[in-house]
Amino acid sequence: MTSQLEKAKAFQALHTRPGAFIIPNPWDAGTAKLLAAMGFEALATTSLGLANTFGGSTVSLDAILDNCRAIAAATELPVSVDLENCGAHEPKRAADAIRRAAEAGAVGGSIEDSTGEQERPIYDFALALERVQAAVEMARSLPIPFTLTARAENLLHGRNDLDDTIKRLLAFEAAGADVLYAPGVHDLATIKTVVSALKKPFNLVMGFADPTLTLPQLSAAGVKRISVGGAMSRYALAAFLNSAREMKESGSFTYVRDMAPIKELRDAFAAVSLP
Repeated sequence: MTSQLEKAKAFQALHTRPGAFIIPNPWDAGTAKLLAAMGFEALATTSLGLANTFGGSTVSLDAILDNCRAIAAATELPVSVDLENCGAHEPKRAADAIRRAAEAGAVGGSIEDSTGEQERPIYDFALALERVQAAVEMARSLPIPFTLTARAENLLHGRNDLDDTIKRLLAFEAAGADVLYAPGVHDLATIKTVVSALKKPFNLVMGFADPTLTLPQLSAAGVKRISVGGAMSRYALAAFLNSAREMKESGSFTYVRDMAPIKELRDAFAAVSLP
């Protein structure tokens, strides 16, 4: 069985080799196993996908970590965890989520500058930076090389200030974050502007970007890591809703023609079953 240290080193290596790589976002052990069976090299949890399974818009840090533990245990792949704002405003308390993520089996995780509060959605610059500094300090104290991602969330909260977003990313980079992330960057020109300002790897989330963009285009633009956030969960739920509408509105069941074959699912699950 692959050790957590080996997973951590493998995850780091993905960020240093040439070109971009895709890190899809499962929301439970089953979807993690399916993605592993398809040959992806790493996984990232999605707090939105998890919230969808609970039927709500928010999830607690404890729930996020429990979900991380289940996904990390499901395959041999490195797992990075979406920690949202790390469950606390105060820097040292937020940084403790990094330690807990590593204990749950993750080899990477994120801290973001979104407060989770509608009235004040983004932390002031100084506090946002202090939180990243504390998270970096915690990550460096761990017995594995934990890949810390720092996220600037302006563009998801109506603060369409690209200069401030880049300012935050640069500050997080200088503080020691390993990967930078600005969800909401949409078009290729803006992506290039952001990436060219940074020295560390940049994660692009395709759930908020131009869906016509491709892996080769993003790699050429300098993006290192491509995630999809809650997009796969929402896509799966779209199929669920369509099947429910068909039954409710038409009393028909033609959607069963498009079901995943049971053998395909069982074979995929078996292919990545751990001893």
